Amino acid sequence: MNFSDKCYVLLRQVPKGKVTTYQAIAHALGGKAYRAVGTAMAKNPNPVKVPCHRVVKSNAGIGNYAFGVDKKIELLEKEGIAVKNGKIVNFADVFYDFL
Repeated sequence: MNFSDKCYVLLRQVPKGKVTTYQAIAHALGGKAYRAVGTAMAKNPNPVKVPCHRVVKSNAGIGNYAFGVDKKIELLEKEGIAVKNGKIVNFADVFYDFL
């Protein structure tokens, strides 16, 4: 299994209404390859099964999305996650950690 596939396996664990971070995924894989996680999310071949819109920056910022930031915000809000000024509201309450 390659690095991207390992990222996708972890990401499938994040339930609707929760977000995780590039950093949390990298740490769960035993490293600090935050940018590599971002690259894996950008190349996600199946965004329906692997909800990469649920991966955000560790400062609660939205981050990028292959279909555009507006679409990412729309998807998060449909799942009940509030976004204001490009950041997740009540980030600690909706953060999913793999520990």
